[in-house]
Amino acid sequence: MERKDSVDAFGLVAMIGFATIFALNQVVIKVTGGGFGPVFMAGLRSLGALGVLLLWMRWRGVRLETPPGALWGGMLAGVLFSVEFTCLFTALDLTTVARASIIFYSMPVWLALAAHFLLPADRLNSVRALGMALAMGGVALALFDRSGAEGNLTGDLLALVGAMCWAGIALTARITPLSQARPEVQLYWQVLVSAPILLAISPFMGDLLREVAWIHIAGLAFQIVCVASLGFLMWFWLLSIYPASSVASFSFLSPVLAVLFGWLLLGETIGAEIWVALALVAAGLVLINRR
Repeated sequence: MERKDSVDAFGLVAMIGFATIFALNQVVIKVTGGGFGPVFMAGLRSLGALGVLLLWMRWRGVRLETPPGALWGGMLAGVLFSVEFTCLFTALDLTTVARASIIFYSMPVWLALAAHFLLPADRLNSVRALGMALAMGGVALALFDRSGAEGNLTGDLLALVGAMCWAGIALTARITPLSQARPEVQLYWQVLVSAPILLAISPFMGDLLREVAWIHIAGLAFQIVCVASLGFLMWFWLLSIYPASSVASFSFLSPVLAVLFGWLLLGETIGAEIWVALALVAAGLVLINRR
């Protein structure tokens, strides 16, 4: 498709669909955790995604070429990817989908904060600063709200570390020579490096297998095909067609939908404080991504 200056009806549906898949994935991770240890599951996901990605690249005729000097950026992105999903998958094993999603999807806040100091073209203006303040207030409210028995402070903090690592990956892809690589190559390095790291540390991070059933295998397959490989490629594809600010502005939908899915599908109890935290983070993300 040709490059567009604004979001059309197709783009609107595609972006809402993308946000829905990633929001639903939080529920899928938590359910799949009933059959696999969280870190082992993350490792299997990266390994499976690597296979799907290589098949995709072969089918599309995409050459696996890393630009000169980009190797260290790819390695760094892979290490950050490993830490990110160690934290996120463990967080969802400990705390609720609602809490983990609100905190994890605060990633644009930490990216905007880092970019303010590292990228002169991305200085914070008054509107984006207000958005950051709102979102950080929502994250703080979610962290310090201990009214729900289902919440877990360790899990909440791990989700926060995961969000910061996600921001680190995005920053790495912008300020290192990795930025010159095709999106498929950037994703290749993330899953290539993370798969052996996650599988190697998983025996030291708890159970490998629990009570594995078909629903857990299906959940793992969903993560491999629909999220960790084709899902991320869909995100890059949307960025290649529509303005980045328009695509990014839909990021507020993922935590909103994830909270709703946790409530509807898992029966999570969501107090008034969590709804307020969600509203603050969603409003903050809209303002941060407004250009």
